[in-house]
Amino acid sequence: MLSVNVESVTHTQVDSPIGPLTLVNRAGALAGVYMSEHKHSPDPSTFGPRADDGFGDAARQLAEYFDGARTEFTVSLDLRGTPFQRQVWEALRTIPYGQTWSYRDLAEALGRPNAVRAVAAANGKNPISIVVPCHRVVGSDGSLTGYAGGLGRKRTLLDLEKRAA
Repeated sequence: MLSVNVESVTHTQVDSPIGPLTLVNRAGALAGVYMSEHKHSPDPSTFGPRADDGFGDAARQLAEYFDGARTEFTVSLDLRGTPFQRQVWEALRTIPYGQTWSYRDLAEALGRPNAVRAVAAANGKNPISIVVPCHRVVGSDGSLTGYAGGLGRKRTLLDLEKRAA
């Protein structure tokens, strides 16, 4: 008999000041944070069944973030993508709370100054919004550019961090 390793994937929904967030848990780690109308969101059928258990830490830390009481997330993450995407997503986690970097800054931090477009594309595919702070990346002139959750939400998140910082 063949043994098949089936990962446990579940999801829940939490309220936030920027609208409902869908949290995805894969094998006990946070694998997704998606907003309504989220660009590049996977098919919701891949989120598994709804189960509110297993999301306590993530939901609490997101609530603390929105209250201005949390500047860094400590939940376990399951980041899946290409090696380059994962490298970009890990670099995003080093952008200090309340600050912004340009796509060029991010590419240079990775030692890939000519990969600005590739960095921007990987940033746009970040599956764990807010927790992996892709909203902290702006255009080289400081302008708000692309955000999977929409520019209004990006502005709200940046404003929240400025006030709390």
